[in-house]
Amino acid sequence: MDLISLIGTILGFVVIIVGTILKGAHVSALVNPAAFVIVFVGTLAALLVQNSGAVLRHALKVAAMIYKPPQHRPEDLISRIVGWSEISRRQGLLGLEPQIDSEPDPFIKKGLQMLVDGGEPEAIRNVLEVDMETREAKDLAASKVYESAGIFSPTMGIIGAVMGLMAVMENLADPSKLGHGIAAAFVATIYGVALANMFMLPMAARLKSLIGKQTRMREILIEGLVSIAEGDNPRLIEARLQGYVS
Repeated sequence: MDLISLIGTILGFVVIIVGTILKGAHVSALVNPAAFVIVFVGTLAALLVQNSGAVLRHALKVAAMIYKPPQHRPEDLISRIVGWSEISRRQGLLGLEPQIDSEPDPFIKKGLQMLVDGGEPEAIRNVLEVDMETREAKDLAASKVYESAGIFSPTMGIIGAVMGLMAVMENLADPSKLGHGIAAAFVATIYGVALANMFMLPMAARLKSLIGKQTRMREILIEGLVSIAEGDNPRLIEARLQGYVS
């Protein structure tokens, strides 16, 4: 669990609530069903029009990465690759077969299987690079869902505010309703701007960063497996892969 991301999410809600109280307003002023429908459901409607169902489902899936990010430890991966290289030099490529069954990562498992099967170095590189690029494109498309939500929600907030002011204008003859009506109108703006800048846009940026790190780890793996297939010395492989870390 990434406590920093969790704290940031909770702090976003706290800031809005505490800020409302410090400004002298009651917390109940933030509760407005009409504004909620316009901003949240309206943003969802825009996302449904923009994206396919598969992209939206994947976006929900990758959101978990923010709070439970995958481990990105290039030094540990390089150490494992060097270990595989030493095994292959002592026992041959078939000596890596036991590593396949114990490997939980499908990408690593696929690469090791190709290596054990005696795949040519360039064939291994080509297949794994296509797989890597496909996964990266799929994940980035999912992250853009949150980026788009961060673009749509403030606009929905403005729409909600304008609609609220229209309702206020209809009650100009009753001054007792003006203050409450105007306050309610701007709740939609708060919803839209807060949703975008405290949650959606930061989530999109965080996901892009994590996806970039995943891609770098896969690049290290591909280079390492190809080097093993070419029969390079373990120390040479380690020195080459360290270039991805420094």
